[in-house]
Amino acid sequence: MPLHLSDLLARPDLGLSASYDVPPRLLARTIEAATVSDLPAPGKWLQGGELLMTIGLLLPEEPGACRAYVRDVAEGGAACLALGLGQGLPYQEAPEPLVTAAEEAGLPLLTVPDEVPFIAVTKAVFDARAEEQRALLQRAFATQRRLTAAATGDGLRPMLAEWTAATGVGAAVFDPLGRLLSAGEPAHRTPLAQAQDLIERVAARGLRGSASSTAAGQQLEVQPLGARRLRGLLLLTGRPDDAARSVVPGLVSLLSLELERRHLRDEPERRRRSALLSELLADEDPAAGRTRDILRSVGLTAERVRGVVVAAGGGTGGRTASAAPDAGAGAGAADGAAQEMAADLALAMPGGLVRVVDGAPGAVIEAVVGEDLDIRDVLARFAPRCPAGIGPATAPEAVRVSLRQATGLLAVSRSSGEPAEARQSQASRLLLDLGDRRTLHGYADTVLGPLDLADNGEELIATLTAWLETGGAWDATSRRLGVHRHTVRNRLDKAMDLTGRRLDDPDDRFDLWLATRIRRGGASATGADGRSAAPPPGR
Repeated sequence: MPLHLSDLLARPDLGLSASYDVPPRLLARTIEAATVSDLPAPGKWLQGGELLMTIGLLLPEEPGACRAYVRDVAEGGAACLALGLGQGLPYQEAPEPLVTAAEEAGLPLLTVPDEVPFIAVTKAVFDARAEEQRALLQRAFATQRRLTAAATGDGLRPMLAEWTAATGVGAAVFDPLGRLLSAGEPAHRTPLAQAQDLIERVAARGLRGSASSTAAGQQLEVQPLGARRLRGLLLLTGRPDDAARSVVPGLVSLLSLELERRHLRDEPERRRRSALLSELLADEDPAAGRTRDILRSVGLTAERVRGVVVAAGGGTGGRTASAAPDAGAGAGAADGAAQEMAADLALAMPGGLVRVVDGAPGAVIEAVVGEDLDIRDVLARFAPRCPAGIGPATAPEAVRVSLRQATGLLAVSRSSGEPAEARQSQASRLLLDLGDRRTLHGYADTVLGPLDLADNGEELIATLTAWLETGGAWDATSRRLGVHRHTVRNRLDKAMDLTGRRLDDPDDRFDLWLATRIRRGGASATGADGRSAAPPPGR
């Protein structure tokens, strides 16, 4: 406990007494140290919180000068002024001008009796301060022991609960994305908006530093957690005292250890998901239902997904580095940094379908994410300055096409210094914007005119459009249209017979694709017979 002025007055061995009726609020002042000075202006030599003792050798007796002396002592930060009395000393009692000046200034004035030397008062103050430090240290050790015992329990919450119980300071742990992992008590489960801003600011700096602020009169502090990589963030709500403050580094260490342990414990699940991604990509023509079942099994339910590829460096072969053993790969086949980055990305990507593959010149991370995920923000946070390609959004069964395009964009990303994103409409939109609308529709009518004249022309054009948009995936097309894949083949065979084109001819395929894009983008596209061309399904 801090040493208060009232504590010194209560000690009979010191015999201190107040020279006037000191208010309780002044008696509650904390005494930080004791010093002796008979200078006429000692204020500039004080640091604050001192019990200043004097025998009054140079004490002025004129009321105005006495007020100036007391004001100098008070402004220097002294907690109290004590006048030594006794035989052979200037004063045997406190002079009235000094008492009046002290009372007016709100500075407690004590007297020290003749039989008590100043050194006895000084020793009493420093003994009390030393006892305070010992008590603080003991409390800190006790809190640390409680935290260490709680660390042997299950998870983060026992440590956070012990911390709050021992210190009265709220504590909560968040993951690197600012999502709550655990809290010491329910009252701290919903942080203030200002706390969320603070968490995001510290998370952006990784392990490089903490931050604090005040919101609604409450102190907020955020500490990063983790050994070599950011694993989480600790939010402290409240103002720790000196004992609690000394334990904060220990709390951070124990929480970091628990998060690292959790990271290792999650490795089998990451390997399982990596194996699922390898299984998903192994089939060149996957069944739509099976593909969606795999994605749903890991919580990825988006209607459209995209492939993401990140060049992480390292690697020496051509194997999946974090797939299951029966996939012919091992966790040690890829660089450790790539594995750590893949784990971070898996945490940030709903579904966590991420794998590491070795290749030249180094390890590459492949992932499948939902269309609505802000993948650029994720890459900026967990794969900064790494070349990355982002494929176009596709139906789940056509994600191989998206990943292939993402891989092709790595060279572009290396040159530009930022993630390169494939946009299916980018090149065609440029061509369509530059071309004359009448000419473009004339081109589309020339290519698709034979289908417009057919009895089921709209059906044939819709099937052709869906097949081209899914990258030639038969199952994806049949699912989009809700028909059997044999029906898709029959329609496309009929469409090719009518147009005289071949789907396996690159030039013909490009003409058909561009014509359907023109029809899709036209405001009032019409066929040769005056009928409106059918828009692609789902648009």
